[in-house]
Order: sequence, then C-alpha cells, then structure tokens
Amino acid sequence: MRPDRRLLQRRSALALPLVVLLLAGTTAQRRYMSELGAEPPIHNIPYDGRFTFTRLKYTVLPGGYYYRGEPAWAHGYPTAEQNLLRILDNVSLFHPHLDGTNVIAIDDTALFHFPVSYMTEAGYWKITDKEVVALRRYLLKGGFLILDDSRDGRFPGNLGWANIQANFEQVLPGLHFAELTPANVTFHSFFDINSFDVVKQDYDIGRPVFRALFQDNDPKKRIMVLVNFNTDVSNFWEFSASGFRPVGDANEAYELGVDYILYALTH
Repeated sequence: MRPDRRLLQRRSALALPLVVLLLAGTTAQRRYMSELGAEPPIHNIPYDGRFTFTRLKYTVLPGGYYYRGEPAWAHGYPTAEQNLLRILDNVSLFHPHLDGTNVIAIDDTALFHFPVSYMTEAGYWKITDKEVVALRRYLLKGGFLILDDSRDGRFPGNLGWANIQANFEQVLPGLHFAELTPANVTFHSFFDINSFDVVKQDYDIGRPVFRALFQDNDPKKRIMVLVNFNTDVSNFWEFSASGFRPVGDANEAYELGVDYILYALTH
C-alpha cells in the first residue's frame, strides 16, 4: 500500500539526535555467530498491509561469511533496520511495523506483498535462474530495491561492482546504471540532502557512489534499483547507539534511509 503524500509529515519537531540516543543496541546480544556460516534466527511477521522492512536472502559466494560468521545478506540484521524504522516512525506520520521485520528469499512469491526491499553485500550474491525471473517481475510490477554495504575487493571472494552489474544485466537486460547526484528527487523526498559530502565513511576508503536503474533508462521515470556503492550506510544505523561514531554521522545515514523509503512509497 502506498500512503498519500499528504499523510507524510515534512518535518518533525523531534530532533534526530534525541532519537538516536534512545536507540538500544542489541548487536552484542546475538548468539547465532557461534559457528561459521550460521544464519540468524528469522521471525517474519504476517502481511497485513502495513509497511514491513524486507531484507532479501540469497545464495552467498565463497568468502561471503568473513564477518562474524554471518552470511553476507545478513550483515546488520536485524538491528540496522529496527533502528531505521524507529527513526522513520518518530519523524513522520508514516508508521511502519516496529514489532518485526522480514527476511525473504528473492524467488519467494511472498516478496510481492512488500514494495520496498533491501540487500547487503551484493558483491557476494550468486544469482540463480529463478531469482532472475522473480526479481525482474518484482521490479517491473513496481518493486523498489535498495543495495547497501557494497564495494570492490577488500575481502576474498567479493566480486564487487562487476558482480552487481552482471546480475542486473540478467534481471533487467537493456537497462544501465546511472550515477546519481544530490539533485535527484530521491534525496529530497523528506530530508534535503544537498551534498554527498555529508555521507561519512565508516571503514570504506574514498568517496561513496550512488547509482540507479531507471525505468526505461529514463531519469524522469521512477528508480527501480538504488545502490549505495563503496559505502555502508546501514552500519551507522546498526551502531548508532554504540558511541563509536559521532551522532551527526548516524543522523545523515538515517536521513538517507528515510528518504529512500518515502521515495519508494510515493513514486
């Protein structure tokens, strides 16, 4: 379901720093990383028409379990999205599910209930023929996919941008990624992000790059796939309450996340 634009509050009197400080970090309490390659426990919530954050699960290429034993698709789960949803709930009149999030396989037909989906570490994504068909149908029917936490190299097995591009050449043949600038409407759908200099790096080197696949390769039409490349925006969502990074850096990352979701639900 897509909310009426009039229901989205343009600004909130509640300052983001106050919200960030209230978020409780739960990453340290995870216990599923005791074995290499162990998946996190997944507790999806039933579909009821309300917005539910939906993370995509995929087959991981060799090397994709380098971080705490997690499969690459699970990096940050579920803390990152839980914190982002709390921010979204506090700064707007759009109230998503806060009682749970989803993890869904790309070729699961349940994905069609959820207009916005999210993927991490797509450099480790081993795409299947079934996923090619399913993801193409999902995106052409109006789905919006966010790719985050992606980069070239850095860790063994990460095929980086070449893998992302090759996979989407199968999913949406004929479409080509375009680099985005801060002038794109996505970055003004709720918060105004006028420069990518506000996007801080946590552990990546160099500048972040934002790319998109537009419907019919037309920048005047909707974005179908948006990629945060050479950066990990969701790392700030995940660790915003840890004190490891300045609050302002986390706030900029939250603004990006809010803009992405509200763009997707209004275009």
